[in-house]
Amino acid sequence: MSRPLSDHEKRKQISVRGLAGVENVTELKKNFNRHLHFTLVKDRNVATPRDYYFALAHTVRDHLVGRWIRTQQHYYEKDPKVLLGTHWMEEADDWLRYGNPWEKARPEFTLPVHFYGHVEHTSQGAKWVDTQVVLAMPYDTPVPGYRNNVVNTMRLWSAKAPNDFNLKDFNVGGYIQAVLDRNLAENISRVLYPNDNFFEGKELRLKQEYFVVAATLQDIIRRFKSSKFGCRDPVRTNFDAFPDKVAIQLNDTHPSLAIPELMRILVDLERLDWDKAWDVTVRTCAYTNHTVLPEALERWPVHLLETLLPRHLQIIYEINQRFLNRVAATFPGDIDRLRRMSLVEEGAVKRINMAHLCIAGSHAVNGVARIHSEILKKTIFKDFYELEPHKFQNKTNGITPRRWLVLCNPGLAEVIAERIGEDFISDLDQLRKLLSFVDDEAFIRDVAKVKQENKLKFAAYLEREYKVHINPNSLFDIQVKRIHEYKRQLLNCLHVITLYNRIKREPNKFFVPRTVMIGGKAAPGYHMAKMIIKLITAIGDVVNHDPAVGDRLRIIFLENYRVSLAEKVIPAADLSEQISTAGTEASGTGNMKFMVNGALTIGTMDGANVEMAEEAGEENFFIFGMRVEDVEKLDQRGYNAQEYYDRIPELRQIIEQLSSGFFSPKQPDLFKDIVNMLMHHDRFKVFADYEDYIKCQEKVSALYKNPREWTRMVIRNIATSGKFSSDRTIAQYAREIWGVEPSRQRLPAPDEAI
Repeated sequence: MSRPLSDHEKRKQISVRGLAGVENVTELKKNFNRHLHFTLVKDRNVATPRDYYFALAHTVRDHLVGRWIRTQQHYYEKDPKVLLGTHWMEEADDWLRYGNPWEKARPEFTLPVHFYGHVEHTSQGAKWVDTQVVLAMPYDTPVPGYRNNVVNTMRLWSAKAPNDFNLKDFNVGGYIQAVLDRNLAENISRVLYPNDNFFEGKELRLKQEYFVVAATLQDIIRRFKSSKFGCRDPVRTNFDAFPDKVAIQLNDTHPSLAIPELMRILVDLERLDWDKAWDVTVRTCAYTNHTVLPEALERWPVHLLETLLPRHLQIIYEINQRFLNRVAATFPGDIDRLRRMSLVEEGAVKRINMAHLCIAGSHAVNGVARIHSEILKKTIFKDFYELEPHKFQNKTNGITPRRWLVLCNPGLAEVIAERIGEDFISDLDQLRKLLSFVDDEAFIRDVAKVKQENKLKFAAYLEREYKVHINPNSLFDIQVKRIHEYKRQLLNCLHVITLYNRIKREPNKFFVPRTVMIGGKAAPGYHMAKMIIKLITAIGDVVNHDPAVGDRLRIIFLENYRVSLAEKVIPAADLSEQISTAGTEASGTGNMKFMVNGALTIGTMDGANVEMAEEAGEENFFIFGMRVEDVEKLDQRGYNAQEYYDRIPELRQIIEQLSSGFFSPKQPDLFKDIVNMLMHHDRFKVFADYEDYIKCQEKVSALYKNPREWTRMVIRNIATSGKFSSDRTIAQYAREIWGVEPSRQRLPAPDEAI
């Protein structure tokens, strides 16, 4: 019999025991070997690392299954409100090549999804006929709660062609066409983020959005009608209680077709009258906006909807007519307001504005940071706010401390737990207790030690995976996010080139060593984003191989940026780059992950940066650049990049280097599009913030030379990051939008009596 663990030993195992809840290590080992031998049919002589991963995954899944089943039974017994985020997640990527041990296919719940066809109006109502059918097969993934035995379900959908799909063609010899048609149907969930610069890509994207919405809504209604665990027969037929039992959160405009689809089901299939169906729909749906950039708000061409989803277009027209009647009654004679608020945009190509549809069809509309929510009310949704101010709310984003602190940074979690206990894992506000340790020399030393260990670990990873050698004592300056002009990776590049030019100009001067890492993915059809990646790598080709620079400066592009890479790089970061033009970033969540992991932030007053600086104190942030009101004034005056080019010699030198092919000697005009954009078409005003950014970076370098003061500022940031837990965010959605009270109820484990 082993002795019980002391509190200190328990904390040492916080990253494993706290998350997985391992009851019996011997039993785990036995199950691991059983799965290796009998599930994967391998032994240790031939098993690969992937086999070991799968065996471990199956072993952990065994522990989840009992809790998974019991959770579903509990939900059916208690009949709580069901919360459905309709963001779509089909990822038919190479990661499925070897299967996914966490998911469970549910072919028995396969559902039909219809496309194309036409609408017939009969005495029984509208009928959508002669459609093409694609089958949606669900795959369920268990999502365990933290230490509560609750295991929820994430249901994803895979597109399958019906078995009789062109069987006649196949039988008469049209093999190739039959196979092509089958592939066309199954392409819906095969490619994530298709290039929608072309018609085929647009059509596929719209198909994907409707496919997930249609399958999910059918599934929701099946579950609503059944009230017993495992029962498929309808029990409820009245939809009065539907909004009390179901909440649909439209995560941006991508699932906006849920509104006309729910109306189609309620009116055409369930035979509710329009007003009743609309009341149910509005009380069920809520809309979260994620961007203020007009080009990112979806506007589908009417001709595409007319072909692909003819009944839905009719429903959208009816929604629009009734909505505009309300607007006209509230603002009589204001014709221009009707044009601005219409769901249908007239022009060379008639389009449906999906954000307008979301607002009209939802009972709540929210942004994802306080400044973002205010901007929505003052700018792109101003007319809608004036019509229905009660709909508009704010829900500042958050991150889960289980993954983004305890799991990815166990060293820091352990150091924190030794001072304040483990309760911070489920109540992140407890981190505020660390403020009393800001001057504690042992704690300062421990925090700095963990950071250095994480940096050494990540440097070793880069050397192993990228064959890149970096100086682990350098300042790790990280910008990881989608590649986009508004996020201003270009401003970061200008700073790197500035540092390079300064080192070349004064090679004997001391410079604080920096390793700048930029990572992120570009949308497939986004030319400028791909050019920015090319520029980052081209700068690296010059800077990283210049002997005069040595290890004082490195710039690395982190390819294939993803969660597993983020879990490695974020705990190693010294400096977090959050440098979007003020008023363009909705919120950001990477900024929060860096903060809780002990990186300091250099950033503009944009998105959640504003609230982060408010929590930590602006003196503990490196804030630079224009504020939202400054950007507005500059827009009114007119932004002229040439003024900055003429006035700032270091900036002029950089643009001349880019124009002359200094960073692309084999292709001197490679970056002409970037230069042209920066000089003549830069909506995000990179040059306007350049000087202040460079000065702010000098403050960063100066503080980094004082490790004790740097770490004290790090501790203040960690201690004030509690607000940015997703637990707080979800609780606010629950109480203020979904109308449910969050519960921390712990369910009995499968081997416990109920």
